[in-house]
Amino acid sequence: MQTGLKGKHFLCEQDWTNEELETLMDVASALKMDNLLDTHKYDELLKNKSLFMLFFEESTRTRNAFECGITQLGGHGNYLTPKATQIDHGETPQDTIEVLSRMGHGIGVRNTLVGGHAYMQKLAKYSKIPIYNMQCDLWHPTQSIADLFTIKEKFHNELKGRKFVISWTSAGNYMRPLSMAQSLITLMPRFGMDVTLAVPNKDFELMPEAMETARKNAEFYGSKFEVCNDMDAACEGADVVYAKGWGPIMAVGDDEKTGVEMINANPGWCVDSRRMSLAKNTAIYMHCMPADRGIEVTDEVADSAQSVIYDEAENRMHTIKALMALTMGNVASRR
Repeated sequence: MQTGLKGKHFLCEQDWTNEELETLMDVASALKMDNLLDTHKYDELLKNKSLFMLFFEESTRTRNAFECGITQLGGHGNYLTPKATQIDHGETPQDTIEVLSRMGHGIGVRNTLVGGHAYMQKLAKYSKIPIYNMQCDLWHPTQSIADLFTIKEKFHNELKGRKFVISWTSAGNYMRPLSMAQSLITLMPRFGMDVTLAVPNKDFELMPEAMETARKNAEFYGSKFEVCNDMDAACEGADVVYAKGWGPIMAVGDDEKTGVEMINANPGWCVDSRRMSLAKNTAIYMHCMPADRGIEVTDEVADSAQSVIYDEAENRMHTIKALMALTMGNVASRR
């Protein structure tokens, strides 16, 4: 167990050690059990603490997981947007966070625009309070820790050698960021899972830095990381089938029109009952939501006993509560 986490930022999973993440999982389990039994042991854990939630785009699960979470721990969440602050008028990250650091105790930021992670790093440079990455253009750590927590629950903490598949899907109405897939391929090998990234071709691969980190993590922790260009082959023998879309950003950058055309040129990458039958009979289906039903996944799979999407969504709140509980205490460096 790691105890020195007060004030620690959470911008990327790689910034936290396995021991620190396991501590977070243990705390999340305690908070979830407390919530289940309605014992209210932790209702004042963050009493009178304020969490800022800065959203550059809208969210369902992320906003409510943070807002409900801070409320259940006795604190308060302040919802902010660039338009409702001076950020849209050009206020610098330094000025924004210097002021907010003197008023509150933590800040979550969701900014999936190009440069979103760089913006968070600028905030972190001057912040006296922990900063949480609610999703950026590169990473989605508050989702991936909920995913890890869910997998640990479903497989009774026996993860070594489990086959984890993160597959691209043919969701072509817009270009989704790479952040979810990049968080998954880099995090899951650290906990003993053999990760398969399934993409139709090289255009849909992830950032070279993320791919290299996944390979190094797999090598260090004695697991595997591989790329497969066949969704059926990827699903064979899988313990976890996690399928969602992203754009061919490494090939076309932010060229939305070309990117959508390339996505639509690869139809049929969808999780249906036939593909789930290729996985183990104990396999689970996962998605961070919202899932495009009929495009990314069939109703038959999404609503099946193998689907854990709602457990996964609920666990966003429990793991985020643990994150805040561990990091939003009295920070010695605050002025």
